[in-house]
Amino acid sequence: MDLVPVRRYSGGMSATLLTNARLIDPVAGTDTLGDLRIEGGRITAPGPALDVIDCKGKCLAPGIVDLGVKVGEPGERHKESFRTAGAAAARGGVTTMVCRPDTIPVIDSPEMLQHARSRAAEACVNVLHMSALTRSRAGREMVEIGFLRDAGAVAFTDGTHVVTDTKVLSRCMVYARSLGALVIGHPQDPGLSSGACVTSGKFASLRGLPGVSPLAERMGIERDLALAAATGVAYHLDQVTVAAALPALRRAKAEGVDVTAGTSIHHLTLNVLDVADYRTFFKVTPPLRDEEDRLAVVEALADGTIDIISSMHTPQDEESKRLPFEEAAPGAVGLETLLPAAMRLVHAGHIDLPTLWRALSTNPARRLGLAAGTLAEGAPADLVLFDPDAPFVLNRFKLASKSKNTPFDGARMEGRVIGTWVGGVRVFDREDAV
Repeated sequence: MDLVPVRRYSGGMSATLLTNARLIDPVAGTDTLGDLRIEGGRITAPGPALDVIDCKGKCLAPGIVDLGVKVGEPGERHKESFRTAGAAAARGGVTTMVCRPDTIPVIDSPEMLQHARSRAAEACVNVLHMSALTRSRAGREMVEIGFLRDAGAVAFTDGTHVVTDTKVLSRCMVYARSLGALVIGHPQDPGLSSGACVTSGKFASLRGLPGVSPLAERMGIERDLALAAATGVAYHLDQVTVAAALPALRRAKAEGVDVTAGTSIHHLTLNVLDVADYRTFFKVTPPLRDEEDRLAVVEALADGTIDIISSMHTPQDEESKRLPFEEAAPGAVGLETLLPAAMRLVHAGHIDLPTLWRALSTNPARRLGLAAGTLAEGAPADLVLFDPDAPFVLNRFKLASKSKNTPFDGARMEGRVIGTWVGGVRVFDREDAV
């Protein structure tokens, strides 16, 4: 299957040398001062270069591979287009967006996928697409996995529409296994989580909001991992957010199940108390968890139990957020805030930069079979140059995304992208940013 991103870039014949850079190599696990040369869109061996860029000791790392981006096309272009999502990605150091199929209409056929791929040409970064696992994400009938893989789908998921019919999910997994396709699941028991908007507990009771127990996620993971073990499918859990779910995940990995797990940057850096007085920008799916769960997930990320960090970028317009908390649409934008939010984990001493970048770049690239996520010679020159300590106060109205629903509005943050390269071409320069 062709896993080449929709839009290709050529670095031209001239070479560029990035000197005096703090090279963050997630594969080698190193953080060292050095140089990096790119030519023809790839990282090359040391040699002469016509263009020399002094990185002034700032960090240079593989570009972020963001698994689980929502773009509004088709159907909700007023919330986010590929052009604006691409601009936000470039400003955030994301060089590859892996887009979800939960669009209007759903991407569940080769024709819909081809349309999305053609529209994605407007983005200035690499764009890959996932397909729905069942038609209309209704959980009843499997999509044409083989045809959709041939059309360019890199994974199959119904997202937050959990397939409740275990027999249907099992059949989907068996068929995906026969084709070598990756299936992505959202670990949740919908019977327990239906109608909930916060995590159950004292906060939910005090605010009078319907809550969901962490047990819903644990039960969802237990079922999905049992099916993954039985079918042998390559399986990825998109968001693991509670401590109660981690033992089953660790056990499955120890038993050799082909499973990886992700979590969102919001669940790593925020907790249920941030909702405060019904702040709808903090309403996400699954809901923000207790601080004890957040710390457990951070620890699981550091020890490798959780493999991937995603922004779970979900644009929502003002009208859908300016509602009572229970009625407001869930989701937050994250392409542009993923890197500075992730730096909170580094500055707090939870994780070092090479380990963080394995979760942001190397691991998602490997799970999708991409050559990205490394500084090795011959790898695509998809790179991000950033200052990990640069302070700023986030102003949501300055974000490149059409929708401005970020929970970090007004927050003091550290870590700013200076430049982003895709295929050796610089697609963002901080000095040129408005």
